Amino acid sequence: MKKALITGITGQDGAYLARLLLQKGYRVFGGVRRNGYNSLERLKYLGVADKVEIVPLELLEHTNLLDVVERVEPDEVYNLAAQSYVGVSFQQPVYTAEVTGIGALRLLEAVHRINPKTKFYQASSSEMFGKVRSSPQNEETPFYPRSPYAVSKVFAHWCAVNYREAYGMFVSCGIMFNHESPLRGLEFVTRKTTHALARIKKG
Repeated sequence: MKKALITGITGQDGAYLARLLLQKGYRVFGGVRRNGYNSLERLKYLGVADKVEIVPLELLEHTNLLDVVERVEPDEVYNLAAQSYVGVSFQQPVYTAEVTGIGALRLLEAVHRINPKTKFYQASSSEMFGKVRSSPQNEETPFYPRSPYAVSKVFAHWCAVNYREAYGMFVSCGIMFNHESPLRGLEFVTRKTTHALARIKKG
C-alpha cells in the first residue's frame, strides 16, 4: 500500500486530496500543527477524518520534519501548507516567509536526506505572476510577485525546481489559481460572495 504525507490537510485542497488518495487505496498521513488538531472540520465534512492518520508537523522546525518523514516513510509528499492570506503577509512578512518559503525548503531537504526517491509535489500559486503583461499565463510567463506571500511562493517554487535539477528528485509544481468549493474558507472574497448569494436565495 502506498503512503502519502499531506501538509495543509485541514485546508480545502488538502481535504479533497486526502479523500481522492484514500479512494485510490493509499494510506494517508496528514501533517497538522500542534495547535491545529481542532481544525478537522473539512475532513469530517468529507467523511474521511477517521481514515486519515494525523501527525504533528511543524514547517518551522527542521528536526520535526526529519522525524516525521523518517517515521512515516511516505512514497509521496504533497506540500499544500502555507500562510496563504495575501493581506496577512504584509502584516506578518517574516512569518509568511518562514512557513510558505523556508518551510517548503525544510521539507524538501528532509525528504532529500531521508529518502530522495520520494515523490514531492509543491503547491505553487498564480500570485507568483503578480503584475502580468499578458493573459492567460502559462509556465513560461515571467514571475512578478507583488506581496510577501507571492515572493515566498516564488522562493518555494524555485527551490523545488532546484532540488529536481540538482539531485534528480521527482519534484513537481502545480501553479494553482483561485478555485472554489463548499470547503473554501469564508475569509476569501469569492467565498464571501457565493455565501451571501446562497443566503439571499434561501431568503
